[in-house]
Amino acid sequence: MTDTHEGETHRVQIEYCTQCRWLPRAAWLAQELLTTFETELTELALKPGKGGVFVVRVNDEVVWDRREQGFPEPTAVKRLVRDRVAPGKPLGHSERPAE
Repeated sequence: MTDTHEGETHRVQIEYCTQCRWLPRAAWLAQELLTTFETELTELALKPGKGGVFVVRVNDEVVWDRREQGFPEPTAVKRLVRDRVAPGKPLGHSERPAE
């Protein structure tokens, strides 16, 4: 059983700078999100960009922008995605505070 409703779509887009060669970072983050939200996400897209861009969007809403917030830790992005696609879903060990 999933937290999504029948027919509900949740799309994540990671826009990354090709000039900066940030594809590996974007792909790694995509893998983390797809593993965590394998039943909640209906699509995850990697969008090539330029000019130092690294932006994560959920259903077209910007949830992380490197220019304002720096590079994201996966846990921070997972929380933001979770809050939009599966509120209340526990994130397990990645949600524990750092010691």
